Amino acid sequence: MNLNALIDFMLIATNEGLGKASRASGTSKATLSRRIAELEEQIGVRLIERSARGLKLTEAGALLMGRAEGPLRELSEALCAVREGVATPRGRLRIAAPVLFSQLAMGRLSAEFCALYPEVEIDVIADDRQVDLIEERFDIAIRVNPKPDSSLVGRCFVKDRLVVVAAPDLAKPAPGTISPVPAVVTTTFQPTRWRLDDGVLELEPVVKMRFSSLLMVRDAAIAGAGVALIPQSIAGAQLARGELVQWGVVTGVEPELWVLHTSRRLAAPKVRAFVDFLCGRYVDGALVLRG
Repeated sequence: MNLNALIDFMLIATNEGLGKASRASGTSKATLSRRIAELEEQIGVRLIERSARGLKLTEAGALLMGRAEGPLRELSEALCAVREGVATPRGRLRIAAPVLFSQLAMGRLSAEFCALYPEVEIDVIADDRQVDLIEERFDIAIRVNPKPDSSLVGRCFVKDRLVVVAAPDLAKPAPGTISPVPAVVTTTFQPTRWRLDDGVLELEPVVKMRFSSLLMVRDAAIAGAGVALIPQSIAGAQLARGELVQWGVVTGVEPELWVLHTSRRLAAPKVRAFVDFLCGRYVDGALVLRG
């Protein structure tokens, strides 16, 4: 396949017509039209419908554009880096991250990263859904305890613990007991005992409130509504200030945060730089503040 013809197709599709594509590239409309016709002949399918109203992508054309845009953009960035003799991070960086992590950290992390690499533009999408990096054109995904995936590579940058916390005036049951306690939980909570510190204490949560956000669960616990089972990382400041006390650590559960990118693409400088930056900003699972 002629790579130049594919680039011309992307140029026409992006500019939504031959005229704008011609002005943007300096290539005549006749030449662009001929190259697209040759590309269609080569792959055996029509990519663009031509009419008096202009050009419109066919279903096959839209599919090709969606699949080719990311790799062509990254190839262009790689060639540019080679020409300049340095891999400078630049361009748009699309990141999918869990809602809670996005709310707690992605704002300042993104600001710090862009201050280091001013030629990078960051888009963060906060979504607990497991996105498809290739189909949805994401460069990076941050996931909690990701399942093995041969199409992705990455690094763990946070190891957390699940802890049971409560307001200081809520009486903690004696060790060695199995005790019912009022609890605030997430909407996905399934009835189960909470086994703390290798069985030193077992709790039977009696649900009083359910929330869709762990931050709301934490705040309800601070207000004395009941005990809460939450990641230690989001309760650290409240524990340090005495607004919460820790009753124990849940045995056998260790949430991990991973930063992932696809292994099927070139690892663009912007992707490598962000992975290194993110992993360098956490020490023993805690965000290291700068300045």
